[in-house]
Amino acid sequence: MEASWGSSSAERGWYVSAQQPEESAAAELRPLLGNELHRQGSSGVSFGFSVFNLMNAIMGSGILGLAYVMANTGILGFSFLLLIVALVASYSVHLLLSMCIQTAVTSYEDLGLFAFGLPGKVVVAGTIIIQNIGAMSSYLLIIKTELPAAISEFLTGDYSGSWYLDGQTLLIIICVGIVFPLALLPKIGFLGYTSSLSFFFMVFFALVIIIKKWSIPCPLTLNYIEEFSQISNATDDCKPMLFHFSKESTYAIPTMAFSFLCHTSVLPIYCELQSPSKRRMQNVTNTAIALSFLIYFIAALFGYLTFYDKVESELLQGYSKYLPHDVVVMTVKLCILFAVLLTVPLIHFPARKALTMIFFSNFPFSWIHHALITLALNIIIVLLAIYVPDIKNVFGVIGASTSTCLIFVFPGLFYLKLSREDFLSWKKLGAFVLLISGILVGNFTLVLVILDWTKK
Repeated sequence: MEASWGSSSAERGWYVSAQQPEESAAAELRPLLGNELHRQGSSGVSFGFSVFNLMNAIMGSGILGLAYVMANTGILGFSFLLLIVALVASYSVHLLLSMCIQTAVTSYEDLGLFAFGLPGKVVVAGTIIIQNIGAMSSYLLIIKTELPAAISEFLTGDYSGSWYLDGQTLLIIICVGIVFPLALLPKIGFLGYTSSLSFFFMVFFALVIIIKKWSIPCPLTLNYIEEFSQISNATDDCKPMLFHFSKESTYAIPTMAFSFLCHTSVLPIYCELQSPSKRRMQNVTNTAIALSFLIYFIAALFGYLTFYDKVESELLQGYSKYLPHDVVVMTVKLCILFAVLLTVPLIHFPARKALTMIFFSNFPFSWIHHALITLALNIIIVLLAIYVPDIKNVFGVIGASTSTCLIFVFPGLFYLKLSREDFLSWKKLGAFVLLISGILVGNFTLVLVILDWTKK
């Protein structure tokens, strides 16, 4: 059971020395999390399954926006930026693991408490809430845009104007009838198993993108783009760009940061790891990030090479437009919609936990509080999904703000505060660079995203 504010390790003044052996420190972390696996004497989760669990935490809706990012940065520009973000994500996990061993805290929120007291914990919890709200709204945006298209592909004839082809109506029905009841459950462990399917669906999606690259001709003809009044013969439309920068390139780093965020899941996975040590968990992280990088890059590359500058900000929309009745595309679309539908109520839980931690930490469990927080979260994400016109806006704002904080700013700031090393040590200098670059990149891209909104 996670410690409350009144019983946190930080408030008890418990500090595990940085010189303590990693295995001993990891053993201290296990009982703090109430790990049944440890109490029953199990050997823990294997390296391979830990990699899979972390990849499942990393990969999500961000994969649908990366082809659009490549179209606005170029292949080499995209590759460089994606590699930098992946390396930074791995390094920030390294700093988090170092701090977890030194402090024996049990969560990202408790690192904030240990570093800056109660305000630090509230800020971290609030950041996680906003991040999860953004993730849930991005999933609901996919449902709003793709579910009507999926239904229409099974129909013959003109059914335009029907309520079951209206994305907003379907979204409200699904949230009221499925998402809200599932999110209300006090324990929703079975959805953890179904959410694991989303990883396999993402891999399946990447394979379909590769296969379908040769099903859509280039240049795109009148049969594929209805709004063009004549057939395009511009061969330049079919030449990939190595570097390309425009105002839409602003969304590149925020979308990538959104796509690689897994930091709130690292500590629980670490504490369940077989033969836990910082080096072993870092290897798990590096492997998971590297494999996620590979899948992300393949999906973005072949998505871009299919549509070039016509690629949509949400990649599935392109296949809905150009291959509306393709069986394979319809199958992968249904798979992703199913994964999205079951993942949304799952993400409710950490968001509701953080809200409860802020407002009701000293109160016993109450169904009234539980239901009201769940309802409030549901209303917020539905409104965002309805009124935010494009998924890239979610990636842009959430990626530039909360994702940047959780990947760049907080690990660097907390390490500078908690580490006893000399400031000129390599780790502290790296943490300082991470902190400053996160602040600069996050604020700069957020301002550019907001300016892009106002101009539109």
